[in-house]
Amino acid sequence: MADKQLLYNCILVLPDVTVPGSILIVDGRIAAVQHGESNAGNNIDAELMDMEGKFVSPGFVEIHSHGAGGYDFMDNTPEAFTVAAETHLKHGVTTLFPTAVSADTETLVKFLKTYKIAKIHSSGAKMPGVHLEGPYLNVEQKGAMDPRYIRNPDKAEYEMLLRVADGDIARWTVAPELPGALEFGDVLQSYGILASIGHTNAEYKDIEAAFRHGFSHFTHFYSCMSTITRRKGFRITGALESGYILEDATIEIIADGCHLPVELVKYAVRAKGEHRVCLTGDSMRCAGTDVTESFLGPRDNGIPVVIEDGVAKLIDRSAFAGSIAMADRLLRVAHFDAGIPLHSAVRMMSLTPAGIMGLDKEIGSIKPGKKADLAVLDGNLAVRGVMLEGKWMSNAFN
Repeated sequence: MADKQLLYNCILVLPDVTVPGSILIVDGRIAAVQHGESNAGNNIDAELMDMEGKFVSPGFVEIHSHGAGGYDFMDNTPEAFTVAAETHLKHGVTTLFPTAVSADTETLVKFLKTYKIAKIHSSGAKMPGVHLEGPYLNVEQKGAMDPRYIRNPDKAEYEMLLRVADGDIARWTVAPELPGALEFGDVLQSYGILASIGHTNAEYKDIEAAFRHGFSHFTHFYSCMSTITRRKGFRITGALESGYILEDATIEIIADGCHLPVELVKYAVRAKGEHRVCLTGDSMRCAGTDVTESFLGPRDNGIPVVIEDGVAKLIDRSAFAGSIAMADRLLRVAHFDAGIPLHSAVRMMSLTPAGIMGLDKEIGSIKPGKKADLAVLDGNLAVRGVMLEGKWMSNAFN
């Protein structure tokens, strides 16, 4: 017998509009979506669930996170992956891409091997692949990355990592101006891995060349990224401006209210459109906690940070060290502070990142045929419930 649920008395957050309606879920997938005022009715053989006028949105897709709940993915234990994934789930994230910082080869191998174990047994957000942020970055744009582990692309090393990963790497952030980076982009493209531009001092000519070699996305736009400079009086276009000039480029922005002023959040969305901008937390281990001191990266040799003013900073306050923002905070900043319509803000946290990662046929919007990955939000956009493939996650209710 089919498992049927009818969610009624909802405010549906769809990609282009927010409307009253109901959702019929059958065997973990969305079977039907009805617009308009709805009630339980008497002609549906399904478990009836009154959403009491709350917003029901697609589950959020977080494509760049280093951890949460007191754990970093590079602690390299199944527990770290599980707790971080569970913490994200509580904040509405149903799909998550664990992200590694630049590290030595041995640590990256361990990260990949631990992920293989954790993805099977985790009870939190689904983890369909990982994101390697480095180590092939420009040290002049290192941000909070440990410069000891930043290096140029090494063919023998990345070929070995690709073998170890065996299809688990979904995205790799690289500075495209580095020697060997364009060849590496071709390799990533052949593996179906999203090649992303980040921690870069590239000029427009470098970015344009990178796009011809498979690079199509920008990691934490504005952060650790070159901008217009002057050389003998002539202005040189940087990576930041290139992201706007190249219309098909997609970008992610850390909309925590700290990394970017809300004026730039509004400008990025206006310039690129919500179909090419996704929200990310770039969250570190202390996201979802109330600690005031922590560290970025592995537990045994991570970089110390301090948490103040709603963000993580290096001890000397010279740079941010990743945000402490979870997905629901990103929505609140985008909607309430930047004035972006709710359906657009949700789209940038669901359908757009799903599309960037090639998952939009299965997740990212409330549409018949897609997986029933849903988040229930109150009027303050706090998460009140999370559904994962048709199952209410008991640990995801506030």
